[in-house]
Amino acid sequence: MVLTAQQLEALMPDASELESDEPEMESSLHYTQLLILVSCLEWLWREREDFFIGANLTIYFSRQQLRNREFRGPDFFLVKPTEKHPRKSWVVWEEEGRYPNLIIELLSPSTANVDRTDKKELYQNRFRTPEYFWFSPENFEFQGFRLIGDQYEEISPNSNNWRWSEQLGLYLGVEQEVLRYWTAEGNLVPTPTEAAQEAEIRAQEAELRAQQLAEQLRSLGIEPQ
Repeated sequence: MVLTAQQLEALMPDASELESDEPEMESSLHYTQLLILVSCLEWLWREREDFFIGANLTIYFSRQQLRNREFRGPDFFLVKPTEKHPRKSWVVWEEEGRYPNLIIELLSPSTANVDRTDKKELYQNRFRTPEYFWFSPENFEFQGFRLIGDQYEEISPNSNNWRWSEQLGLYLGVEQEVLRYWTAEGNLVPTPTEAAQEAEIRAQEAELRAQQLAEQLRSLGIEPQ
């Protein structure tokens, strides 16, 4: 959502640079889940420079929010297209009025009710964020919503219980108790570590095939070059 100049002027508090002001995450499960969501998408889109991922980062959007200190930043959010560079927070009036295209909240006992109600209403009515998902790393509750008109409507899961994200061009689904990305073809998007391990395995297999071929050539009296 891009605001007009008049709308931006109405939103803009007197601040040039704002730090994020988010609480620590609930548990190591939440940290691990957030790391997977960020690192996998960064790896998949490693050739792109037109997006920003926010992880437990405050979104500043109005004078009233600053006055009331209502800093309800999402656990994970994606903005695109935008310039990819580090930010201390996401300040709407310094980003041409842009709000997140996609938000994922990680539920916990202390935040679940707010995530399902107040934050959902904020993202629907104020942010107009096209897609909103939540996932619990503790009991694996997983829901997804897409903005249709003025209301969020639930995204129906497929036969694998994955939910398609138009904003990502990927499925989101639970694999071994962790929320992961899947391509349209059904391939799991790896973590950087998994991708490196797979590359190493492929290199080892290629080396083995080369050795086997060399042995076959030598058995025929041909010295491989």
